[in-house]
Amino acid sequence: QVQLVESGGGLVQFGGSLRLSCAASGSISSIDVMGWYRQYPGKQRELVAGITRRGNSHYADSVKGRFTISRDNVKNTVYLQMNSLKPEDTAVYYCNAGASTSPWYTGRYWGQGTQVTVSS
Repeated sequence: QVQLVESGGGLVQFGGSLRLSCAASGSISSIDVMGWYRQYPGKQRELVAGITRRGNSHYADSVKGRFTISRDNVKNTVYLQMNSLKPEDTAVYYCNAGASTSPWYTGRYWGQGTQVTVSS
């Protein structure tokens, strides 16, 4: 089993920045891809960005150029730096991890979610 603990969400103004962190623990050796998803009320979770252990990354078109995903394999932590935030980025953000070596693949493990709210 793998446990994922997110931190860093909160309230920010339009155009501001936030950095999300997700620390993994447990059966770390079984994990390759780590990523961030977000969920709007009444909608399915959607991929924001993913990154493999080797550093291959993938972004949703809506966040390209504004968000940056990174990873510290020693700390088993993935980060999402979010800049130029917009009200439409308001959602619950979830950390995800799995065994795949593809950065767009949805893994089996989920964090508890962290709320990001962008005020206009």
